[in-house]
Amino acid sequence: MIDESNNQLGIISREEALDRAREIGLDLVEVAPMNDPPVCKIMDYGKWLYEQKRKDREAHKKNIRHSVTLKEIRLRPETDKHDLGIKLKHGREFVEKGHKVQFTIFFRGRQVLHRDKGFEMLEQITEDLSDISKIERPSQMNGKRMTLLLVPRKNLVTE
Repeated sequence: MIDESNNQLGIISREEALDRAREIGLDLVEVAPMNDPPVCKIMDYGKWLYEQKRKDREAHKKNIRHSVTLKEIRLRPETDKHDLGIKLKHGREFVEKGHKVQFTIFFRGRQVLHRDKGFEMLEQITEDLSDISKIERPSQMNGKRMTLLLVPRKNLVTE
């Protein structure tokens, strides 16, 4: 048997060990049941379980990699500069958290004739976010939508 301060007490009867644990107000826990005789320890079992869960949680946190997800920010060719600034702020937050960000500009009707406006907008976005991101897929037109995919630079991902 091992007491509450980790001192080995030797072989003690079960009843005597239980009485000693009750006196102190702790639990008698069998720590090595396969030994002959089995080894028991006087401890606060609830506290021990709590500490084990905490250790497991900390170890799990260190082993988990931040999962990269794709975030999409949608725009129109006539999006106002202030609105674009807000969208850029959201894009910056996503990139700083380590997510990929896809900017998509949707064209309706005759807006498709003004593709240059869309390319200018995506070029501006690329410049504004170039300090924290790099281009994975450059601006390209797919039907009535134009997309740009940015990914975080390796040295900036903190999570």
